[in-house]
Amino acid sequence: MKLNQLLYTLFVIVLLTSCKKEQSNNSLDIKAYLEVADQKELYPTEAQIEMLKKVMPKEVFQPAPEITDRTYWGRIAATSSGKAYVEKAISLLPKAPEVPITDEIYRRANKEGNRQIYKPRYYRTMDRLEHFILAECIENKGQFIPQIHTYSKAILDMKSWLHPNHDDKDNTVLEGKRMSIDLGARKFGAVLILAKSLLGDVLSKPMQSQITAELQRRITDSYLKSCKELDKSNHWINGTSNWNSVCTSGTVFVSITNAQNADERLAAIGSAINSMKYYLSGFGDDGYCSEGLGYWGYGFGHYMYLAQIIFEYTDGRINLFEGEDFEKLKRVGNFPEHFEIQNGTCAPFADGVSHTSSKGSNFANVLSSKYYGAKKPNEIRFEEAVEQIIAWNNPELFSPNTSENNQNSTLENHTYFEDFGMIISRGKQKTPFSIAIKAGHNAENHNHSDVGTYTLVLDKDLISGDIGAPSYTAGAFSPHNKARSSWGHPVPKINNKLQSNGIQFKGEILETVFKDSMDKVVMNLKPAYELSMLESLTRTMINDKFENGIITIKDDFVASEKVDFGTAIMTYSNYEVINATTLILTGKNQKVKVEIKSTGGKVVFNPEPVPVKYLREGKDAKRIGIDFENALKEGSITIIYTPIH
Repeated sequence: MKLNQLLYTLFVIVLLTSCKKEQSNNSLDIKAYLEVADQKELYPTEAQIEMLKKVMPKEVFQPAPEITDRTYWGRIAATSSGKAYVEKAISLLPKAPEVPITDEIYRRANKEGNRQIYKPRYYRTMDRLEHFILAECIENKGQFIPQIHTYSKAILDMKSWLHPNHDDKDNTVLEGKRMSIDLGARKFGAVLILAKSLLGDVLSKPMQSQITAELQRRITDSYLKSCKELDKSNHWINGTSNWNSVCTSGTVFVSITNAQNADERLAAIGSAINSMKYYLSGFGDDGYCSEGLGYWGYGFGHYMYLAQIIFEYTDGRINLFEGEDFEKLKRVGNFPEHFEIQNGTCAPFADGVSHTSSKGSNFANVLSSKYYGAKKPNEIRFEEAVEQIIAWNNPELFSPNTSENNQNSTLENHTYFEDFGMIISRGKQKTPFSIAIKAGHNAENHNHSDVGTYTLVLDKDLISGDIGAPSYTAGAFSPHNKARSSWGHPVPKINNKLQSNGIQFKGEILETVFKDSMDKVVMNLKPAYELSMLESLTRTMINDKFENGIITIKDDFVASEKVDFGTAIMTYSNYEVINATTLILTGKNQKVKVEIKSTGGKVVFNPEPVPVKYLREGKDAKRIGIDFENALKEGSITIIYTPIH
């Protein structure tokens, strides 16, 4: 008997080993897959299609069991998150859908770039419908069905699912002359397919048919057409910004859950894998995200969302968590912790945010903790129903970290992202005094023409430096917006000339010194300016970490002819001019003395308000110009920041 049991055990071990080997052999080798891609289009090649056929299921994707599976939904109903979801949905029942908006408002929003007259309506409508769908699945009493039909009908009646400012100036999507997918359209599609896939025959047959047809027309057909032709309608498909991952994830979710043709589902996933190569190329090999922390969460979060649904759909046979370059993905996944300056504060470079404790989804952080060893959040936040479903399907993963054990929360003395020339020099004083400074180039995603910009932080106060992004209102993305040009950044202005735009206009790190007591960075800023007479322009940052700390920024220039030269202190802090070379900056809780030294001539303060009405970091930003009184061929300006305690 014991011998038979032993033989049976050995048989099972051999069988399982064989199955695992077979499963491994059936997994998609993404690196090999990308090697046989067509470089001119994203649609999978014949060779890629043959590789995908071995790993793709034949049936459509089911993100969660249908409402009829009362065992599954009963389990969700018993959880605290399930109860909270239903409670919120009930509170939303009296609300009426706020779409479709009128053609007049659509055209006005398109012309003016005014997001406030449509965007909140779009997202409130989608958020409410998501809650009604999942709450009905949990509760199964029918009380949400009338509103689900009403909201779904409102969305289906919209001529265009685009944000109006993403249509062209002739509103050709609104006019039905072409089809396009954007950040809004992919979300409308995802919400509708959730209703159909989870509720099934709870929805009327005409409603189910209309959802199927509209998603095919507006999402899948539009996406696959662009993947074959790289047309302007979905320009993001080979982009390096968050648009690519966000739109792709929603498009693929819709297509694999809705498309009745298996070849189209295969093509959607195959195109997405090709597309993600472009998206990931937007990160430095060191993991740096030039879009900033907020867009890391939004963009990389949707990359992880895409990876998760494809992983689930294919039973792990397509694994975008490992991707083509796992080590790079690991560095990207750990970006937030490395990018933090101190006390949850980071540099609001480009269109980034200044605080890591934002209220949005931290889906990317949670999955990065699983796959890339990143720090697991102490709270879990979602913005989309699909994220919530993934969490319900993986409850252990999506439980908050309640212990700091085995997770190092101490930031390093410095971080150097070499690919983009971005350095964070951290003071370790009782009241830490630190700086983030970057070279970079002027074709980065959400670029501000800001080579040489920096952010100075004393404890939690952003004392001086980059003022961050203008809010997304009309004119926000104009190159003439002073908060987006180098005028609104703490960098030199020469002969009233600002930095130029393009990848060739960049900064170069010439020297770095990193010690416990002092960090030093020297960068060449000359390539950022189109000035033939400029012979050299270097910026030197020194963070002297002794006692309370002293941080200096020194600009040295040489020109072949006399030039007007100046730099600037950018700040939200209140300022007081003490004398001709000294001022005091007072932040929310901290004060810093600023001393100016110069060689070659006398400098003067030229303060003026930043004439941009809406800025994400606050209001009343100031540009305190520090300018030589007279033109000269060479000189230097040194700004010395010293904390006042």
